[in-house]
Amino acid sequence: MRLTDYSSVREDNLGMVHNLPVGYKAYAQAKHVQLVEKNPEAAIPLFWAAINAGDHVESALKDMAIVMKQLGRPLEAIEAIKSFRHRCSIQAQESLDNVLLDLYKKCGRVEEQIAVLKQKLRLIQHGLVFNGNPTKTARSHGKKFQLCIRQETGRLLSNLGWAYMQQLNYPAAELVYRKSLHFDADGNKACNLGVCLIKQRKMEEAVAVLASINSMDKKDATSVDRAKQLLKEIKESEDELRMVEWGAEIDYNIARKRHRRLPVFEEITTLNVVSD
Repeated sequence: MRLTDYSSVREDNLGMVHNLPVGYKAYAQAKHVQLVEKNPEAAIPLFWAAINAGDHVESALKDMAIVMKQLGRPLEAIEAIKSFRHRCSIQAQESLDNVLLDLYKKCGRVEEQIAVLKQKLRLIQHGLVFNGNPTKTARSHGKKFQLCIRQETGRLLSNLGWAYMQQLNYPAAELVYRKSLHFDADGNKACNLGVCLIKQRKMEEAVAVLASINSMDKKDATSVDRAKQLLKEIKESEDELRMVEWGAEIDYNIARKRHRRLPVFEEITTLNVVSD
């Protein structure tokens, strides 16, 4: 495999790609092919070369898995992480777990998602996250922000609750969402808890939870609108149930009247008639 030296190429000539590694080594080559030449398929062999050569193994493994997911090869990415994560540092394991979670979600492998989420929660319980720091820098929609352990616990519990919902295990999801709201309350979690309660026919509890969302997170218009829709569906469901019960009662009374015989026929049926 022929490698090209990009060490002399200026950053402003690389399509404004920041923090791009330079040099002859495989990882630098892989990143250039991925980000500058925009050829993710060709970057994968170079990422493999970097992993096998011990060149930025952690970054190469994670970046390769992400590229594989983008190319519709999530199963390969999962196997790659599981096979080579032992070459990565303890500090890199959390990040690799996050990539694995995305891959499991992509493949619909809910059991594996649940296992990883439970493991991450156990690490929090034992104080083994964020490399011993109280916060870490996270990224959402391209923006960086500081995430504390309490928020991370709420986020993981929320993801665990969602995974249980995919299994239709609403009692477990309810329990987890209640814990999640204790750590980091927001409208989306409350809506999902409301759905879990509705699925279990706990309508009064569902109404109470959904009605609290407006005061909980007024800025989250999406959750507020969803809560209103769920409350509307509960009311319609209860009205429909009352109509069904009312209709059944009417049918029952009509049936009783229809089958009620006149006294004369009641007397005839009690006679012991003997034919000649």
